[in-house]
Amino acid sequence: MACLSPALPTPADGAAAICRPNRGPLDRVSLTENGTDVRTGTADLPLHSGHVPRWLFERMTVLAREMVLAVVAEEGPRGVLRRLADPVWFQAFGCVLGFDWHSSGVTTTVCGALKEGLRVVPEAGLVVAGGKGAASRRTPQEIEAACWRHGLEAGPLVRASRLAAKVDSAAVQDGFQVYHHVLVFTTEGSWAVVQQGMNETTGMARRYHWHEPARFDREPHAAVVGPPGREVLNLVAGEGESNRRLSVALTRETPGTVVHELRRMRELTMPRRHRVLLSDLDPDRVGRVLLRAHAAQPADFTGLLAVSGVGARALRALSLVAELVYGEPASIRDPVSFSFAHGGKDGTPFPVDRSTYDRTIDSLRRAVAGARLGRNDRVEALRRLAGLPAPAPTPGPPRSGIGAGRAVAPAPC
Repeated sequence: MACLSPALPTPADGAAAICRPNRGPLDRVSLTENGTDVRTGTADLPLHSGHVPRWLFERMTVLAREMVLAVVAEEGPRGVLRRLADPVWFQAFGCVLGFDWHSSGVTTTVCGALKEGLRVVPEAGLVVAGGKGAASRRTPQEIEAACWRHGLEAGPLVRASRLAAKVDSAAVQDGFQVYHHVLVFTTEGSWAVVQQGMNETTGMARRYHWHEPARFDREPHAAVVGPPGREVLNLVAGEGESNRRLSVALTRETPGTVVHELRRMRELTMPRRHRVLLSDLDPDRVGRVLLRAHAAQPADFTGLLAVSGVGARALRALSLVAELVYGEPASIRDPVSFSFAHGGKDGTPFPVDRSTYDRTIDSLRRAVAGARLGRNDRVEALRRLAGLPAPAPTPGPPRSGIGAGRAVAPAPC
């Protein structure tokens, strides 16, 4: 076995050491600002095809702009970021705008309406960059252009955009391919990200919300609640700190160390999970990618994520060597936060976090009431808002476990 630096622990004797992953608890983290609980996380949605009619999108753009301006007047531009980072508020916002609450299209349509609406009101102090498909790849250029207009330094925002996209496309390997990415930022440099991935096999989409996390490489999505998926590799889980440190240490060695271990693993009899993770890893190709990481000599896992060309396969290869050879397990905990459930029309009552639900409705109602809209548009928006079902009483004490005491999404508008 290749000689490793003192930064790496001594590998297990004999064959590769197969370690049971540390699953860890599904903790719920609340961010509190001005006395308001803010939940950021992810939401699963079914993939729907089709397009929004032009006449509807134009009306959604006006309503979205005016509602956001009302929130800005009450809470400031950072208040809008906090709202967009809340999956429940975001989903209800899309419903008020007139879109199907349970469709994957609510993400792209709401973000598109916000981008178009805020483009003509620079006094709002908010900029929306990015979008779906090709538009998402133009995010850095759009950030730089907006920062030039507002006298901001673009570097930190471009870095935040790229790292958020890299985490959800490469560090969280959950089967969803990111195809929509939007960064919303204030003219003072605060930011939030809303991005979405698709899984064509299951026909589902997953949305990822970000709001200026303390770290990009450790629980960046904050409130993580919901049913876990299968065969997830979560390289930003809190319990995977040692695995991350060792992965970074491996990049400081010559790539031949990792390539040698990958070849050896492919010759061993592995548990099914590890066979799946190894199945599409070509040791020689991984070695070529790791040359870039080795040249960069990253100081930490965030630095490793920032290396161009280091994607899902290279990160998985490093994680597998760290786990199977050096005994530092990676996490398989799914970071999913919310899984919106149909309520009302199915005739099935769901427990509801009433305080969260009421705060969401109250916030949207104030935004609609304060929006500069014609009477008919305001009435229609309030009518859609009034159509959200009242919270059902929660019988008995709060349940423990995944999804206990969480809000249930509103019925279709």
